[in-house]
Amino acid sequence: MDDDVFLVKFWGVRGSISVSGPEFSRYGGNTICIEMRCGKHTLLFDAGSGLPPAGRALRASGVTDFDLFFTHCHYDHIIGLPAFKPIYDRSVKVRLWSGHLAGRMTTQQIVDEFMRPPWFPVRLDVCKASLDYRDFVSGDVLRPREGVVIRTGSLTHPGGCIGYRVEWGGRVVAVITDTEHEPGKLDQAILDLIEDADLVIYDCTYTEEEMERYRGNGHSTWQQGVKLCEAAGARELALVHHDPARTDEELGEIEKLAKDRFAGAFAARDGQTLEYPILSHKAR
Repeated sequence: MDDDVFLVKFWGVRGSISVSGPEFSRYGGNTICIEMRCGKHTLLFDAGSGLPPAGRALRASGVTDFDLFFTHCHYDHIIGLPAFKPIYDRSVKVRLWSGHLAGRMTTQQIVDEFMRPPWFPVRLDVCKASLDYRDFVSGDVLRPREGVVIRTGSLTHPGGCIGYRVEWGGRVVAVITDTEHEPGKLDQAILDLIEDADLVIYDCTYTEEEMERYRGNGHSTWQQGVKLCEAAGARELALVHHDPARTDEELGEIEKLAKDRFAGAFAARDGQTLEYPILSHKAR
């Protein structure tokens, strides 16, 4: 691992449900899972269908101690957890974090309710890894590993959702999925999370032309992502949570439109890796 690089890898970028086929081969069909490497520390965000391949890569590289953060627990963001091989390995230590159901349901309850009959053939006790469940409240500042600071905030999504701002080595990467914007307004909670960020990973399920049909579903647009990044002084915008019906050709067209408006915009792809040389060993 390179201690002088903040690495971001997209293992899943699709929203709602995974897809396959030749028309989805360029951008990929796995649902949300994002890996960040802050030097020797490994952080995962969401457990969509991109989580199992992430798990295989972690095992291959010898990573046995890491953190997994949930934005929320809708199926597309947790469906990969039962097939995540590291949680069945006695040598692995995982800290699992959630805050979107604070006061209503703990992180352990979320996982236990999902991985049990009749939804899953066996109970959670088949997992031999050391699972350390961590609960937090939106707005908390988390310090999961030495030098890593994560700021949290609430997003606008049915059932609740958490946005994350990860700070390490003078770099900032924000995860903002899933959220719905109010027409004509910029969400201050999101602006706070993405201020001066090197990379904003943003929910761009729809276009503005489509929003009226899907108002209330809890998702946003690439146009709103651009407006937020411009207002917050962010440098790059990764479009994620792609509509499952959106083909490679359609996503390519959206990517071009977004890049014409904001030079740092791009449609994220499964397997894509970004590297940011650190500016210092101190978080901002």
